[in-house]
Parts: sequence; structure tokens; C-alpha cells
Amino acid sequence: MLIHAERALLPEGWAAEVTVRVEGGRIVSVGPATGGTRVGCLLPAPVNLHSHAFQRAMAGMTERRSEGQDSFWTWRSLMYRFLDRLTPRDVEAIAAQVMVEMAEAGYAAVVEFHYLHHQPGGVPYANIAEMSERIVNAAEETGFGLTLLPVLYQRGGCDGRALASGQVRFGNDAARFAALWEGAAKAVSRLPDGVTGVAPHSLRAVDAAGLRMAEGLAPDAPIHIHLAEQVAEVEEVSAAYGARPVEWLLANAGVDGRWCPIHCTQMTAAETVALARSGAVAGLCPITEANLGDGIFDGVRFAGAGGRWGVGSDSNVRISLAEELRLFEYSQRLRDRGRAMLADGVRSTGRVLWEGAAQGGAQAAGRDSGAIVAGAVADLVALDMDSLHLAGREGDEILDAFVFAGNDGLVSEVWSAGRHVVTDGRHVAREGVERRFRSVMAALRERA
Repeated sequence: MLIHAERALLPEGWAAEVTVRVEGGRIVSVGPATGGTRVGCLLPAPVNLHSHAFQRAMAGMTERRSEGQDSFWTWRSLMYRFLDRLTPRDVEAIAAQVMVEMAEAGYAAVVEFHYLHHQPGGVPYANIAEMSERIVNAAEETGFGLTLLPVLYQRGGCDGRALASGQVRFGNDAARFAALWEGAAKAVSRLPDGVTGVAPHSLRAVDAAGLRMAEGLAPDAPIHIHLAEQVAEVEEVSAAYGARPVEWLLANAGVDGRWCPIHCTQMTAAETVALARSGAVAGLCPITEANLGDGIFDGVRFAGAGGRWGVGSDSNVRISLAEELRLFEYSQRLRDRGRAMLADGVRSTGRVLWEGAAQGGAQAAGRDSGAIVAGAVADLVALDMDSLHLAGREGDEILDAFVFAGNDGLVSEVWSAGRHVVTDGRHVAREGVERRFRSVMAALRERA
């Protein structure tokens, strides 16, 4: 397959009239134009590094005020009640819809932080990896890249209390989780470019022994963890362990480049610098973090210390790559009352945001993508240069216009490991996937 780009963002910068040759899902050459499918602007497509697919079906259902002040914790209670309605069939249909929407937003793959394992009441399905297989089925149907992270969830809090009623569908001891992980990995092996990592849910939900077990289960694969998202979480971990979450994790786990702590909106300056220097990727979800009132990640300090980051859609209340990047930068501007906070003096803000998301997301996913270079997985996205938003724009201005003035409608084509999953702005499987999703949403309303 040949893609002829009028302009392309390569590792060394912008290039004109480039042909990218793709074979077996990878880029085999990048060189002068010799023909192929013609696109206006070709970019490396980022990975969505953090998703809970099933929560897409909750979008718009949690915006009423309850008694007192609403917070992450009141939202979580609503989420627990909602998920008890979900069947495996529902989860597969929702995940497929999520992947379609992610592709149309410009992502080429997703890291699914998957913790909905069991039946209502906590009894495992006959196939303990049933729910994981449903996520894999959705990736097969949509052609979307997948890194699946089965989540270890052991307890209700740092004091070792039992799982609450809303959490029992997540829970496993070490032995049962190992069996679940093996089943999930077997399912993922059906995908030509699938990756299986592991996710100890959080320091509240996993004890020290469980964390070590998770680290060793897939020693070369990605390992993700929710970390320092909420003030109450920091207080609980500090009281139990005598150290703040980031401080404790860095001191007690082998945090390196395969780690991706998610959120990290409650860090001190010293923790921010230390995490950046560890080589881990900070997993940022600006839309969800704003929706839940989590706080603001210290991106300026983190980037200044050489930290890598990527973006994810987390709760999937809104799936928009452009908006995740925009809100990340805008949160820094609002906090520090400045402009172009993440620009580095050579590259514009939009380019820094795009390249950061592409490179950090690929690392966090354990996926050899993130750049248009020979040998890389062919995760590519083309923008519609006929859009009025991009009229007269060249170089970094294209990305600045896309992030700050444009929208996801500027995405015209997406290739996931060479699979042409979006054409003319529309996912090739949208019609059937959307029809099934609508049916599931109607059924969920009836069960409410």
C-alpha cells in the first residue's frame, strides 16, 4: 500500500511530497513521492492510552446535583449502580462503538484499562476471561489497535476492607487473577498487533504483594495504575503507608519506561520531577479530569524535567483527540495565567502536543508506533486540507489550527497498523456498530 502525502510530519520535521509504503502493517519506506492514495497532510496517529469503554454508555447521565456537593466519589457511586445492568453482549457493543468514535477522532489504537470482569454479584463467568474476550471481539470487528490491560482489584481500601457491592464485579485474588490474565492474553493473541499488559488498579485497591505479583505477571509489557487522582486518595494512602502515593510507588516499585501512572493531578513539585525522571509515561485524561473535578496535572514542570506523557479518554464522556490536547494546554494557561505554556521555543504548542501524545501514547501501549519512520507500526492519520479551518496553514500552523480552532471533523483518513479503518471521515464499520449500540442503549433504559 502506498500513501502519497502532500505534506507529512516526519521525526526530523515537515516534508513535502512524500510517499509512505506500508506492508504487513508496518511502514517499510518513507521517500520522495511516487504515487499512491493521495492525502493533504499525513501525521503519526496517537494511541488513546486510557479508556474504560463501558462508561461511554453513561455519557450525559451523571450531570444532576445530588444532595450536598457532587464529586468524583458521588459520580463513582452512580457508575457502580449503572454497571450492574451490563451484560457481555452490551459491553462488546459499547466497546465497538467507542473504538469507532476513537478512530474517527484520529486515534489508531486504545489501551483499555479493563476491570469489569464478573457477573453482577461477583460470580465469575464460566469463561473467566469472558469480558476480556468481548473487548477483543470489538477490536477485531473495528480493525482498531488494542492494548488490553486486565485490572487487578483486591480490596475496598487501604485498610483491607471487603469490596463494596458496586465493586464485586471487579474483584479477584492473586490466583484467580492470574487465570483471568492468561485467558485475556490468549484472546488478545488473535489480534495481529494486539498487546496484553497489566493494571493494578490503584494503591487503594491493591496491596503491596498484589502489586509485586502484577509487576511480575508480564515483565516486559505495559503496566498502568491509577495514581494521585483525588485528595481523599492521597490522604488515605498517606495514612496507611506513611508516604504519598507517587512517593511510595517510586520508592517501592520498579517504575521505569513500561509504567504509565494515570492522572497524577495531586502531585507535589518534587514528585512531579521525580516521576518525569523515572522514564514513566504520565497518562492524562483532561476531559474526564475536568468532568470529575480531579484537578490539573502540572504539565509545564513535568515537561521541563523531560517527562513523557500521552492522552486518553478515560470515562469516554466525550471522545475527542483535539479537545483532549486543547484542554491540556488550556488548563496550564488558566492555572499560570500565560499562553503557549507547552511550546518549546522551536516547535509550536500544537506540534508539541501532537508529538507528545503520539510518542508517549505509543510507549504506554507497548506499541511500536508514534512516528512516520521505516519499521514503525503504520498508525497514521490524514487531515482534510480542504477544510476552512486549515485554509492557508502550513507546517506547525496546521496542528495549531486543528487543536485550537478545529475539531475532529478534520480527520479524513486513519490507518491502524496499516488497516484503513476511516475513509472520508467515517469508520468503515460505523453503520452496523452504531445500529447495535442504539439497540443496547434502548435495552439499558428499559432495565433502569
